[in-house]
Amino acid sequence: MEDELLRMKNLGKTSAQWLHASGIHSAADLRRLGAIHAYRAVRTRGFRTSKTLLYAIEGALLDRHWCELSHEAKASLNQQLIGLDQKPAELREEDRKK
Repeated sequence: MEDELLRMKNLGKTSAQWLHASGIHSAADLRRLGAIHAYRAVRTRGFRTSKTLLYAIEGALLDRHWCELSHEAKASLNQQLIGLDQKPAELREEDRKK
């Protein structure tokens, strides 16, 4: 069986395995969650991730290499992540469902 996530730019075997273990099995799942929530799903499963995974997921969604993301785009992702991490758990869950 071919892994749809592996066909996306930036996503290799390990990142695809982490995403699968986090309940993300397709490009549609990834688009539905967005980069921030997908990254958090992987991180909360205990996988040792870096911000590069966040950028790789965003790049995959944009069909661009993560290195091509602007400094401003990366800073925005980081700010969104910080903002989400500071919200109470019940509000984060509501955001994820949107």
